[in-house]
Amino acid sequence: MTRAPMQAVILSAGIGSRLLPLTREIPKCLVEVGGRSILDHQLDALHAAGVAEATIVGGYRYRQIGAHLARSRPPLPVRLVFNPFWSVASSIGSVWMARDRLDAPFCLVNGDTVFAADLLAAAVRAPGEGTGLLVEPLAAPEPDDMLVTIANGQVCAVAKDLPYDVATHRSLGVIVSAGGDDYVRALESVIARPGGLDAFHHAVIAELAGYAPVRAIVAGEGAWQEIDRPDDIAAWTGRAR
Repeated sequence: MTRAPMQAVILSAGIGSRLLPLTREIPKCLVEVGGRSILDHQLDALHAAGVAEATIVGGYRYRQIGAHLARSRPPLPVRLVFNPFWSVASSIGSVWMARDRLDAPFCLVNGDTVFAADLLAAAVRAPGEGTGLLVEPLAAPEPDDMLVTIANGQVCAVAKDLPYDVATHRSLGVIVSAGGDDYVRALESVIARPGGLDAFHHAVIAELAGYAPVRAIVAGEGAWQEIDRPDDIAAWTGRAR
């Protein structure tokens, strides 16, 4: 049976306060890295990976994202969705706004990370059914890392506060699914709990891993950089030369 085309969901609703003053007048995904916006880098990498279309969930200054897309002519069809709860909910709220796209094969990406095209393509094309999380081995933990415990190729735990003696990997913020309703059911379970709106979207993976296999997709060669602070922009520019 032929699998449905892969689509992407890009979470780009947050204000990016740690990038101030760069984000005072523009959304974080439009901050330039190496002369191009984070969003343009992502759309090009997703297109190169064979992704058929993308849904961008915007919030802070989301109309600027729409104007940018109209000017830039993305390499694949794009739908922009507004998350009106961006200022009162964590990233899980943006996932919720795109839930109608999450029963088909999808690749979910944080909107603040730049990837080399080959790294993202390898994740999208990684064999396996169900849901997978893109990770890399944990060498020198950083304070903002989303930590992951992997055993026998499966995700066992995901949280920022995992003890370092338990964590084996860090998440790159990319989730790949072959489709089905498991991910959406886990999303509903997490967001419906008291305090669920404050959860990072990785809480959905932690929930799902409690009762279904979540495969670890270990990143191969290829640069990536989370753009959280101005220094991160220079770090990517240096690696890209």
